[in-house]
Amino acid sequence: MATKKSNRQLLILLALIAVVIAAIVLLPSCGSRRQQQAEDDVEATTLVREGEQAPDFTVEMIDRSRVTLSALRGKVVLVNFWATWCPPCREELTHVQTELIDRFAGRDFVFLPISRGEERATVEAFREKAGYTFPMGLDPERAVYDRFASNYIPRNFLVGPDGRIVTATVGFDEEEFAALIDTIERTLEKQ
Repeated sequence: MATKKSNRQLLILLALIAVVIAAIVLLPSCGSRRQQQAEDDVEATTLVREGEQAPDFTVEMIDRSRVTLSALRGKVVLVNFWATWCPPCREELTHVQTELIDRFAGRDFVFLPISRGEERATVEAFREKAGYTFPMGLDPERAVYDRFASNYIPRNFLVGPDGRIVTATVGFDEEEFAALIDTIERTLEKQ
């Protein structure tokens, strides 16, 4: 009786070890496949590519003024699509004042954040609660966003002084944001 019980326990232990080994061996490849699928999906939903002319648009700002992208030609423009309900968007916005607006003040740089798919009242309430004072654009119908992408935020499109896309990013990651800042700096230096 004791031998059968110990054999059964040994089999269960061996089965658990096999499951753990299989998980260790298989997870990295599954993870990289998932990452590749996500990258492919982001690529498929990006409508404007590096080197292409940025689509022109006019966006209404929170103060009811209007900004037209082509009117900013000659400047480096960071078009940022975001939403109040999006945690990575909110995280990214916390870095904007000091790392973008203050850093590039007095230079030919414009930060143009555009709220995707939200009404003025929602954006105004969020802006007031967060204490943001920088201008924000409104795109409640996604008319502007849909010219650049079909899914995922935050999205940044860096537009060079010639109106062409210099680079584009999706999501928020501190390292990627730092790289974006470096790209802005290099683009400004080329002017």
